[in-house]
Amino acid sequence: MHKIELHIHLDGSVRVNTASEILNIDFDTCYKAMTGKNLKSLDEYLTKFDYPIKVMQTYDNIKRVSYELAQDLIKDDVIYAEVRFAPIFHTSILSLEDVCKAVLDGFNMLKDKIKINLILCMMRHLSFSDNKKIIDLYNKHIDERIVALDLAGSEQLFPNELFTELFEIIKKNNIQFTIHSGEVDLVNNIKIALDNNFKRIGHGINIIKDNKLIDLAKQKDVLFEICPTSNLDTFNVKSYETHPIKKLYDMGLNISINTDNRTVSNITLNEEYGLLKKYFNFTDEDFRKININAMKHSFASKSIKEETIKLLKTI
Repeated sequence: MHKIELHIHLDGSVRVNTASEILNIDFDTCYKAMTGKNLKSLDEYLTKFDYPIKVMQTYDNIKRVSYELAQDLIKDDVIYAEVRFAPIFHTSILSLEDVCKAVLDGFNMLKDKIKINLILCMMRHLSFSDNKKIIDLYNKHIDERIVALDLAGSEQLFPNELFTELFEIIKKNNIQFTIHSGEVDLVNNIKIALDNNFKRIGHGINIIKDNKLIDLAKQKDVLFEICPTSNLDTFNVKSYETHPIKKLYDMGLNISINTDNRTVSNITLNEEYGLLKKYFNFTDEDFRKININAMKHSFASKSIKEETIKLLKTI
């Protein structure tokens, strides 16, 4: 089945064997350091990005991991993806512009087989000036495939009310924007995102606790980028069976299905679909509707949306 993936982190999807080769560290050590099963805390989960960030500091390395992610997405029958990452983490040698160029050059090696656009992440723990650099980078329009911004990082330590000034700049500049909110038990973060009229929310699963917010999200036609296995790995749901994705879908919320961090969660999108079938009896027709709706809420151009939706409807 053709698929759309809107929420996937580049650094969380670096192949273990690639990191092992580049860092000259044995595979088993890399696997343990980069995958996130059977962890004891969220802090331990966040350490899983240490090796990928070390890998992604040169043009060739960044281009390689981007190309390899495109290959992996193609194996999952993904025909359109929006990949996100925080370029500021990869500038020990390169400029912000060159970091983005390396990523896009990697994707471009498979441009005839998959369409991939790029979302640039600001980070909650960084200073206003550092995050403003990402807004400025976006506003330079260095490549049409850089389609949106995101705000990622610890919601608990840095909740949405701390970013009013950034949000005002984003709205003033009419920047396409998605925001990690409500992955943890902070429903107010979702409310702030909705009050700012942001049209996509990363995760957002804790909206299940507030029916008024659910009604507001439906009224505003907001899409929630759901990552079921990742939510389990980050201790935000107790088990796959108790994940609220089916309830949210049945209540009429717009959702997309995503892996978040393929390597950290050791999951493919095909496997994620299989788990959703197993635990919640999602049907192929459900998946088709979800993918068409995801594409409608993508940050792609109108022509790419129309072309891709046509494929989703006919195959």
